[in-house]
Parts: sequence; structure tokens; C-alpha cells
Amino acid sequence: MTEFLPIVISASRRTDIPAFYMDWFMASIKKGQFEVINPFNRKSFRVPAGPQAVHTLVFWSKDFGLFLEKGHGEMLQKMGYQLFFNFTLNSESQVLEPGVPALDKRLDQLEELCRRFDPRSVNLRVDPICFYETKDQACRDNLQDFPRIVRKAADSGVRRCITSFMDHYAKIDKRVKSLSGFRFVDPDMPDKIKILLFLEEEMEGLNMELFTCCEKELLEALPDNAKVKASACVPNDLLLELFGGRLSLKKDSGQRVKQGCGCGTSVDIGSYDLHPCFHNCLFCYANPAMDTGFSKPAGRVQ
Repeated sequence: MTEFLPIVISASRRTDIPAFYMDWFMASIKKGQFEVINPFNRKSFRVPAGPQAVHTLVFWSKDFGLFLEKGHGEMLQKMGYQLFFNFTLNSESQVLEPGVPALDKRLDQLEELCRRFDPRSVNLRVDPICFYETKDQACRDNLQDFPRIVRKAADSGVRRCITSFMDHYAKIDKRVKSLSGFRFVDPDMPDKIKILLFLEEEMEGLNMELFTCCEKELLEALPDNAKVKASACVPNDLLLELFGGRLSLKKDSGQRVKQGCGCGTSVDIGSYDLHPCFHNCLFCYANPAMDTGFSKPAGRVQ
């Protein structure tokens, strides 16, 4: 007889639910199930959402402002749910991430998130690292605020920083063609090694560890004395350590395991179709609203 194990719900790799869709999320929690569309075969299926069926809710976001303001996390904890957070915090850039709040506000959110919840349950994601050229052909990146970001994270009690280099998908190249003189640049392997070692040096003495997401080849090319590790943005072993209980420790076969993804099994309840993301990040591989023609109504989408 197959043993029933509680699941991890991922909310969500496909969109920013804490920023835009928490009313839908909370309504589904109250119904006891999520109705999800499989992005590959387009079929819908139901995911149990009761606290007995769910080991941990893993939230992914670039903007936890409304989540904190409305007290969604505390509500969920009172209902018996355990929470884990992936907070993506990149340098401020109106070109790369036009829809996210100012960096000062996001850093304040990080501090508040760690004040209300266990900082060990917060991953800092500085991701992806982007290099690009503009009309003047100067090569730029989005790492200028990295020292400030990791220091704030360390002061708030965060112990894990996850990063990766931008993946150059065809849909992204198509998207940037409308920007005159703009192009993304993919650094070669020696440059990526230097960058990663620079980030590791910046984190020296902060009591934080640096991880990479889906960068197996790069990790293998690092010098032996490098301390960078392969990451799991959904770290089921850590979830067991934090919250106890029972949980599968199998790798998530639906993720990029061959490229080095270490995530444990989870069920993602976001939808590319129903939940367009209004951050409109230029490098997004998912389904930003600018690709769909959706426009954000006045105020936040909830």
C-alpha cells in the first residue's frame, strides 16, 4: 500500500501570486483545493489544499508588500499551514524590471518578512544575473546593488542566497527586438567564474551561503576552494528540518535536474494563462503581461 505523504505547494514559479493573486489563493485555500491547468497538455486538475494534505506552502515573489499588509501569512499560519519564502531581490532597473517597487521598499519588505517569520524560512534569490548592451555599446549588469542587498539580508537573519545567469531563450530575444540598440549578452565561462567568485567574496563574513540555480556546468568549473553550492529553491530536506513531519525527498523530475536543479517535489498551482505577471521583467521566461496584451487594472490585481 502506497504511503500518503503531504505535498509541497509552490506558489508559484509561473507568476507572482503574493503580489497579484492572493485573493484567488486564499479563496482556493478556503475551498480546500486549487484548480490548476497543466501548462503542457492544457488539462485541468485539482490539488488538495487542506492543511493535513499540505506540508509547506512555498511562496515566490518580487513584491511581498500586499502579502504583509493584509496579513496573509499570519492567517495561513493560524489555519495550520507552514510557510517558506523565495524572495527575488535584484538591483533597481526600469529597463529590466519595470514593474517592481523601488529597492528601498523591497529591502524593507525583506526585513519585515524576516521579523514576522523565521528567517531560516526565507531564501534570498538574486536572480538572474543579466548582462546587456545599450546604444552606446557599453556592457552593463544588474549587480550594482548586490553588496547592499546581501548585507540587508544577513542583518535580517537570512542565511541562503541563490543566483544564476540569465537563460537566453528565443522568446526573450524576440521581445527585446523592439528596443533600439539593446541586446542581452551571455558572458563566457571564465567571466562567469570570476563573477561568481566576486559574489562569494562580497558575502565573506556575513554568515550566508551562496548557491546557484541550474548551473551544473559552471559549478563543476569553479576552483576547488570555492564554497558555492548547488541550490534547491524548494528545499524539502530543509523544510523537514524546519517543520518536521513527513515529506518526500525525491527530486522534482519536472524541473531541470540535468542542469543542476536540486528542488524537491512540489505542485505548482500558478497558471501562465490565468495569472499573467505584471512585473513585466524583460528577461522573463514565463508569461509577462506585456507578451499577452493584458493590462493591469487600477491598483493591484487581487
